[in-house]
Amino acid sequence: MLPLVLAALILAQNPPSSSPVPPTSSYVPERVYDMRTGGFADLESLLVDVQHADAIFVGEEHDDPDTHRIELMLLEGLVRRKARVVLALEMFERDVQPALDRYLAGATSEDEDAFLGAARPWPRYASDYRPLVEFARAHHVPVVASNVPRRIASAVAKNGLGALDGLGADRALAAADIQCLQAGAYYDRFVEAMGEHPGSSRSVATETRNANFYLSQCVKDETMGESVAHALQEHPGATVLHVNGSFHSDYGEGTPASARRRLPAARFAIVTIVPVSNLDAAHPDEDDRARADYLVFTATSRK
Repeated sequence: MLPLVLAALILAQNPPSSSPVPPTSSYVPERVYDMRTGGFADLESLLVDVQHADAIFVGEEHDDPDTHRIELMLLEGLVRRKARVVLALEMFERDVQPALDRYLAGATSEDEDAFLGAARPWPRYASDYRPLVEFARAHHVPVVASNVPRRIASAVAKNGLGALDGLGADRALAAADIQCLQAGAYYDRFVEAMGEHPGSSRSVATETRNANFYLSQCVKDETMGESVAHALQEHPGATVLHVNGSFHSDYGEGTPASARRRLPAARFAIVTIVPVSNLDAAHPDEDDRARADYLVFTATSRK
């Protein structure tokens, strides 16, 4: 977990090749566990339920290929059932929204390579996230670049929330209202992911590092939650499908909590995709039962 958390906070990411990837899904073995019923269901039953949500937060493990195919299946299923869907992605940052909008609209001569050059896509964009964007483009689904720019998150990771004060016009690229409580279940879970244990003896330097890393994580959550809230306000009646690392949405904490603070009456659904080595034996343990409304187990195909 530690490398994933650190990567999400501070690592620069290089644009990948934009080799063609068909924007359609194929069969992916999966098992869906429904927390409401306490038993296994199927993807269609999940879709019937979550299509009525205002926002669906889909938590992923970034490096699992079948996870991304299931995300495409979810997007396809929602579009098949609803007139209005908005796709929102942690993987694009707010300042690239104009480039993303131009590419989706096809209103300029900007080609895909130019778009990718401007949009700072994540590694493996071509295989992992391009199918989502291309499906959205083909079906006129708006796509929201929901995340704070990594340069801002990195500055907070180094210097704390005070780094936001000198952003000038770029301050709008992070959430306007930022509430980062350095206590509670989410904070404790983050500290554990950093390889520490809440309440254990740590040096001042370690405490400061962990605090700033958490504040950086929090700025991401606050910005993505605000982006979801703005999308719902701009597209009344739509369902927002927000794709993010599972840490950001597990237990309804992080990004969903940020969005809920802004829209307390909205209905949210949490879906966590869990790659496992033995799909037939997949079953939630006690801790898993609180992670999401639905767990989607899939057989890992990671090499």
